[in-house]
Amino acid sequence: MKKIQGEAKSISQILNGKFSIDFYQREYRWGRKHVVELVKDLTEKFLENHEPQDERTAVRDYGLYFLGSIIISDKEEGRFITDGQQRLTSITLLLIHLYRHTADGDQKQPLSNLVRSYDLGRDSFNIEVKERVDCMKALFHGEPFDETGRPESVVNLVARFRDIEETLSFPESLCHEKTLPYFADWLMRNVYLVEITAYSDTDAYVVFKTMNDRGMSLTPTEMLKGYLLDSIKDPGLRDHAGRIWSERVEALRKPGREEEAADAVKAWLRSQHATTIRERKRDARPQDFDLIGTEFHRWVEDHAKKLRLTSSASFADFISRDFDFYSRWYERIRAAAETLDNGLSAAIHFNARNNFTLQYPVLLAPLRCDDGEDLVRRKLRIVSTYIDILIARRIWNFKATAYSTMQYAMFRLILDIRGKSADELADILHKRLMDSNEMFDTKDPFRLHGTNGPQVHRLLARITDYIETRSGRPSRYAEYVRRSGKNAHEVEHIWAGRPERHKNEFPDSRDFEEYRNRIGGLLLLPKDFNASLGDMKYEEKLDHYYGQNLLAKSLCEKAYVNNPGFKRFIKESQLPFRPHSEFKKADLDARQELYRKIAEQVWDPDSLLREASAEA
Repeated sequence: MKKIQGEAKSISQILNGKFSIDFYQREYRWGRKHVVELVKDLTEKFLENHEPQDERTAVRDYGLYFLGSIIISDKEEGRFITDGQQRLTSITLLLIHLYRHTADGDQKQPLSNLVRSYDLGRDSFNIEVKERVDCMKALFHGEPFDETGRPESVVNLVARFRDIEETLSFPESLCHEKTLPYFADWLMRNVYLVEITAYSDTDAYVVFKTMNDRGMSLTPTEMLKGYLLDSIKDPGLRDHAGRIWSERVEALRKPGREEEAADAVKAWLRSQHATTIRERKRDARPQDFDLIGTEFHRWVEDHAKKLRLTSSASFADFISRDFDFYSRWYERIRAAAETLDNGLSAAIHFNARNNFTLQYPVLLAPLRCDDGEDLVRRKLRIVSTYIDILIARRIWNFKATAYSTMQYAMFRLILDIRGKSADELADILHKRLMDSNEMFDTKDPFRLHGTNGPQVHRLLARITDYIETRSGRPSRYAEYVRRSGKNAHEVEHIWAGRPERHKNEFPDSRDFEEYRNRIGGLLLLPKDFNASLGDMKYEEKLDHYYGQNLLAKSLCEKAYVNNPGFKRFIKESQLPFRPHSEFKKADLDARQELYRKIAEQVWDPDSLLREASAEA
């Protein structure tokens, strides 16, 4: 009789085998938040150990990371994943990203082996689901793939791979050529799961049910609630605080976002009470900011005196005043992050589009429980606008905006703005922007490169929308920023990829490619329309551009005739718009300068001062 077995295995040991997924649980449903958090947790753990001067062999002594357990049903027809396919599929996507970006030829094969094998003229993937094969093949080989109309799992695979690409997309992130091999080594050999193997579906399901239905531990949110309420000795105060806690947690726990209450607590505690953060060196110990992110319930108990929780009334206020206030505003900020026209600052939505989850504790930092509605809204506009400008400038300067890169800077910012008035906020943040060396006037012209496509797309969406709304047209930002599905837009190169057409100006085709990718040579166009242009010459495409958005239309002479809103905008903004009957190197230079000046107006530091005095 075969017994149920459990064994700790590395990623390399587990994914060197073949798996199938039963039909009843084939959907891959992880959202952006899940995969970004997985990558963030892995990279943070790796960076706790890694030093730039390390030899590759040092990875053996780096710390281990435990990803939980998976359940496998080992049957005659193969090994089936009963529980754990979301994690294993996401790890596979991460391995594909590493495979495609590593420059270490010797490391490519081990990475490839954990994803697929090549047999009888076809790719055979280690997690094999028939409907996903074409998608996985395209992702692995870096080929174009249109997920429109495909099953849910395929759409999610493409979206989550893009999230991974974006999270690890900048030179100073883990995709740096010197760091990436270390991270890949560590991921394959030092990240572990417990593989529980049963030899029938019945046994596998019993294990799954037992692990999920019995002896469930309380969540940190529930443990914090228990500690706080148990410390309130007055029955009336305790009942009142308990009702508020339950109501707020219920309001935060929306379908598909069970972890939102915990995220709200983390953002609140970090924004108001974290005073230390882990030093950025090996073996440094976690501090306030870090501990709140992993075990906030225990952190509150350990820091009760620091939080002035010294009496029954103070514990009651901690829930009935503080948690009530900050969780309500967190909920409203999260709603604004999801919907552009939500009554709060549009910049909150733009920051969320850039996957900047660190904005939540930063936005809460200057708020005080006695702030009225208008004052809170003004503070949120100032801080979210600052973050929006900061992100745009960093992207323009090829700097990372990933969580691991920005965490320390955002913690320092929280300390600087905690509890400040609107005027103080505007002055502090305006000075930060004016003193920064990250501006739009850069020596290295901003351009599209292999990994910053989503950021370039969003910047073009903002620039295009700015021109149109300032010319009196309705906003179409939500349409322009869409990258997949119906009405999707994509980045269009004004120059087709035909260097032979530009040999007079670019004898070296590499110079041509660098220029072609500069933002001044790019537009946003509907995906279907863009495909129809193919590799037409500029003069052939020009009339087609006239029927598109105003940024594309501005290349045409006709855009400057009988267009009073646009002409008024040009006069007021003093932006150097002009038509281009041809598009040579000098024309691209002129558009590059135009886009730079538009960016300076879209992301103008003086807008913080205007927000400070504006009505809510």
